[in-house]
Order: sequence, then structure tokens, then C-alpha cells
Amino acid sequence: MRHLLVVDNPKKWALEIPGVDIIAAKEYLSDETYSTLRNVKVFNLCKSYRYQTSGYYVSLLASARGHKPIPNILAIQDLKSQTIIRIASDELDNLIQKSLKSIQTDTFTLSIYFGKNLAKKYDKLSQRLFAQFQAPLLRGEFIRKDGEWMLKSLQPISSSGVPEEHKPFISKMAQEFFNKRNVGRSKKETRYDLAILVNPDEELPPSDEKSIQKFIKAAESLDFYTELITKEDYSRINEFDALFIRETTSVNHHTYRMARRASAEGLVVIDDPESILKCTNKVYLAELLKKHHIPAPETIILNRDNRNSVPEKLGYPCILKQPDSSFSQGVIKVDNEEEFERETDLLFEKSDLLIAQKFIPTTFDWRVGVLDDKPLYGCRYHMARKHWQIYERTADGKTHEGNADTVPVDEIPENILKYALKAAKLIGNGLYGVDLKEIDGKVYVIEVNDNPSIDSGIEDEYLKEKLYETIIEEILNRIERKKERSSR
Repeated sequence: MRHLLVVDNPKKWALEIPGVDIIAAKEYLSDETYSTLRNVKVFNLCKSYRYQTSGYYVSLLASARGHKPIPNILAIQDLKSQTIIRIASDELDNLIQKSLKSIQTDTFTLSIYFGKNLAKKYDKLSQRLFAQFQAPLLRGEFIRKDGEWMLKSLQPISSSGVPEEHKPFISKMAQEFFNKRNVGRSKKETRYDLAILVNPDEELPPSDEKSIQKFIKAAESLDFYTELITKEDYSRINEFDALFIRETTSVNHHTYRMARRASAEGLVVIDDPESILKCTNKVYLAELLKKHHIPAPETIILNRDNRNSVPEKLGYPCILKQPDSSFSQGVIKVDNEEEFERETDLLFEKSDLLIAQKFIPTTFDWRVGVLDDKPLYGCRYHMARKHWQIYERTADGKTHEGNADTVPVDEIPENILKYALKAAKLIGNGLYGVDLKEIDGKVYVIEVNDNPSIDSGIEDEYLKEKLYETIIEEILNRIERKKERSSR
């Protein structure tokens, strides 16, 4: 991907950066050569981003041309939002207090140039703010109230707002910034950029390290530049053409916010925000399956007023679920009324609604992987030894899981495949894992998961590398279709 650094007057910037073209704003706006370029990132360092200035139009036309401007118009506008600033201040509170504790006055201005400040002691705070709001040049205003520092405002600053004595430092930081970005990239140009969102600290991630490397290999074979990103890279989303989420998703979580941001920026996103919203709430899924006559275990949506109906309708044992449960967490089997009362009291502290389901004992659950309405793989997830779930968490904090075996799609029982595809289609055309049980010849859909597990040696046991290639090929096809539509 080509990098353009757009400034008002290139002669005023002493920059020589390998792989980066430094051009004048008027050239970028008027020269038709730039309007026909593809796969371009535009770093906008114009003297003003005000409405209808050249700097404003650089970012605006870059978006219209399918280029990736930094900052983009949305980022410039978002930085005016006090809500967003307040969230950033809360999330970085510990770092802010630590970084500014030696300041004697009650106000402080932090200038951030490509993630750095002239005073190295503020680098960590500068880098975190730059990671969240990736305008090349930023200025943060902090105030101290009741002994606590808080971020009052954060604004992109144009070149005209930079003291002349700071410009050599900016030039140096820009060179370091672009040099770092070029480390590890292949020398040949790639067609598209793919971000894979991961959490290195997650206990049970949807993909293990080996499978992540297989996704990267598949992407590179299809001419993607691929980068593993984390929640710290929220503001960098618009640098990519696609976002592939390999971290457990939740609505009240950065995974959902990043999916929404990516979708708003025009990226191809798996998991898309609508799928996250639908799949991560068991109350929604229960109602959806019921409405469309998809067979499921007998289910009651519980509130504090109707919970006494459970013994009569479901009997014991029965299953209680938090609406946002995942990986068997927040899913509880109760064997009698005493356990039911105790556990519902605890769960109602977190949610006004719960799910209660009839307990259907089986030695394994079916998992059917689905992408774009087509089956990818079938797995049998066996229950953990002497346990009723696939995962068992013991009192010592350890997690035990049952065995799994994978079968070709054409060996998945007909009824299992039929209802898996029907259930997945109700959610969308993304990547899903549909969990089902079969007992006495009858099939029950348990749930539809976005962000399904794809681990090396389990889900890829039959398809091997082809599984990873198929998923990446679908991402590529979606990018191509999106580009084709935007060029019409």
C-alpha cells in the first residue's frame, strides 16, 4: 500500500522518508493522477482541518477516492465529542494520574507528534492517546479537579499550530513512525491490508496461536498485508481494508466498538456488529428461534415475577443462562428449588432477564461452522469427563475440556445441517458456529455463536489449511465486491 504525506508546502518540511511520497495539498486535490490511485493511505498534515479548507478536503476526497485518510473526517468530528473524551479519560485514568503527578499547576497541555512528546516522560501517555485517536498531530488539554487529573479536550492540530522549534522533532518522529511501519512488510506491494484483532492475555481465545499463524499465512498467500492488532489500535482501524476479529466478543466491550467503527469506516468486518449484537444475547436468540419455528430446548425468558413457573414447566434439573454467557461461563445447571433460588438471585443482580432451559443430557454437542450461508465444518464437542458441559472450571481455577472430533460436511447428519444453516441465516451471512444437540432422533438448536472457535488440530482437523484459505478468500471477495460497487 502506498503512503502519501500531504502538506500545504513540502518545502517547509525537511522530510525524506523511504516509501513515503510528500506532496502538496493542491497537487493531491487537483492532479487527476491521485484520484485514480488504489490502495493508498493519506497522512494529512495540512495547516487547517476547518470546514471547507484544503486540509478538510484532503481528508474528505481521500475517503471519496477509496484512500485511507489519517485523520479522517469522522475522527476530526469525533474529537469534538465530550463523551468520547470522557471515556478516554476514564480508561486512561491510572496512566494520566501517574504521568502528571509532578505537575504543580492545575492545567497542562500535552503536544503529541506521531505518538511522542518532546519530554520522554510523557511518551507512554502520548502513545496511548495517539493509539486511540490517530491524528498525526494532537494536543491534549488536562485539568486537575479535587486533586485528580482529567482529560478536558483532545484536538488534532495542523502544521500552522506547531511552533517552528518543534518541527525538527516532528520530522524525526515522522521518520521513526514510517520506518517502524515498514519493518516486517514484504518489499512487494500488497493488494489489501487485513487487521486481525487478538487479545494476547485471553485465557480461552477463539483461535490459538498456531491457527492465527495459519490465518496470516493464508492471507499473505492472497496478497494481503496482515497485522495483528489489539484494543489499543482502535483509532487505526481506518488504515485497513478488513477487520477479522479473533477475540471473544461482547456488546459492552471494545470488540463491538471496534466492529462498529470498522463498519462505519467501510471495512469488511467479520464479526460484523449486527452479528455480535444478535449472537451475544441469549434472550434475543431464544425469541428469534421461537419466532421462526427453529427447534430448541423448551425455554422460558425469566424475570423476577415469572420465575416460579420454572418447576412446573421445565422441572429439575434445568439450565440457567446469563444473556451474555460464553464458553460455558454464566451457564449453570440447577438440580433443585434451593439451587434455583440461590442462582437466580445472583444472576438477577447482573441482568433483568435470564434464560431458563430444559436440561437435555447428551455425550456431545454438534458444532457446525457456517460462512456466507454455506457449511464449513462439522465438529462433535464431547463433554468434559464426568461433567455435563464441554468446559469444566474447577475450584482451583483450572479449566478442563472434553475431546473433539471433526467430520467432513457431507458426513454431518442431514437434520443437523438443515437446522444449522436455517439458524445461521437468521443472524446474517457472517462466520458462525451453530451448536446443536440430537436426542432420540430429534434435533435442538442450542445457540448461534459469532466468533466461533477455530483452533489448530480441532476445527481444521479435516480441511487443514483449506479452512483458513476459505475464510480469507471470502474476506477478499467481500473487499473486491465493495470496491467494485464504490467505483460505479
